[in-house]
Amino acid sequence: MEILTTAIALILSGDGDLFSIIGLSLRVSLCATALAAALAIPAGAALAILRFPGRRLVLVIGTAFMALPPVVVGLAVYLLLSRSGPLGPLGLLFTPTAMIIAQTILIFPIVLSLTHQAVHPLYREYGSLFNALDTPRQLQVRTIIWDARFAVSVAVLAGFGRALAEVGAVIIVGGNINGLTRVMTTTIALETSKGNLTLALALGLVLISIAFGINFLTHAVARTGEKYQSVRS
Repeated sequence: MEILTTAIALILSGDGDLFSIIGLSLRVSLCATALAAALAIPAGAALAILRFPGRRLVLVIGTAFMALPPVVVGLAVYLLLSRSGPLGPLGLLFTPTAMIIAQTILIFPIVLSLTHQAVHPLYREYGSLFNALDTPRQLQVRTIIWDARFAVSVAVLAGFGRALAEVGAVIIVGGNINGLTRVMTTTIALETSKGNLTLALALGLVLISIAFGINFLTHAVARTGEKYQSVRS
């Protein structure tokens, strides 16, 4: 109880180091989520609409990559960004940019698969209409994404939650450098190993609060989508 009280007091005191770590965590995860969503949402919708050889294989691979081990992603990005790697001259290793790249790779298959699952049933309803009106594929993708916007938003929130909780990949490519790449999850792991339970617990409380907030927002968006579908039908 004493550690818990001290941890809460640390949060309420507005400690600069604490909120710097929280701010970096949110910034990295939000950037990675935005980038992954910008790529995965159109791709997921296109996979539901387009028919081409190998489409099912792409879907299987995308679904399988949802369970991609974070440390494997971290290792792959590390090799890509290391001095001897193809992108080594850019000097991105052990920077927030490297962490964003790793998290984007982890989030992409999640948003892709969930977007496809949301869009595919809708295209079954609209496919005949699109074909009858000779609607361009690009317009079909935009229309179907808009109609599935609530389910797609849930997919994006799921991706953000996954990014925020990530440890393995970001610690490999970020290095957990104080004041530069130290985020909530890596700091919790480090401070716990050092025995500094106050800071670790304070960050844990913040992380749990954000997780509850994401979960609440996910359910709210899902319920709004269900009400919208019931009104439509």
